[in-house]
Amino acid sequence: MRWVHIKYLIDFAALFFLYAFVFFKKWKSRGGDVLIVNTLMYIYLSLVLFFTLMPIIASIPFILNHPYTPMNLIPFVDILMGRGDFVRQVILNVMMTMPFGFLFPLTQSRNTKLSKTVFFCFLMSLGIELLQPLIDGFRSSDVTDLITNVIGGMLGYGFYVVFKPVTFWVLDYLKKRN
Repeated sequence: MRWVHIKYLIDFAALFFLYAFVFFKKWKSRGGDVLIVNTLMYIYLSLVLFFTLMPIIASIPFILNHPYTPMNLIPFVDILMGRGDFVRQVILNVMMTMPFGFLFPLTQSRNTKLSKTVFFCFLMSLGIELLQPLIDGFRSSDVTDLITNVIGGMLGYGFYVVFKPVTFWVLDYLKKRN
């Protein structure tokens, strides 16, 4: 097995043990509906970490071994300059946070507002954007990613609102089965 694969394996093992020994028992005690929704959110966040920051644990000793590239603060500069595959990047960033906009309100109360969802989507995205250049000297952060991630969270919240009756009907059914 190559060293790169082992680095990822370490992160996934840490995520598995965190879920198995910290979250699973806590969420299960609150009911099957809470366990399912929170587990889906946990899997989603683990995949976001995989695509944006991993490997993390094996990179910690080397965080200060490369220069920190500050965030690009000019929105949509790649689009304006016609650089790279900006359309693909915008679409992927929007798609990446749509599940957050849908799942986050489900992990909260039934009356979770758009503003709260957007705020936490913004915090998650900002954290990722600030950490990316620390974890790996070849990664950069961009305000365009932050904007498109928040738009994705908002679209996901829109799907949450549209499917809220069906979603809560399913969750209520699961709750009654327990």
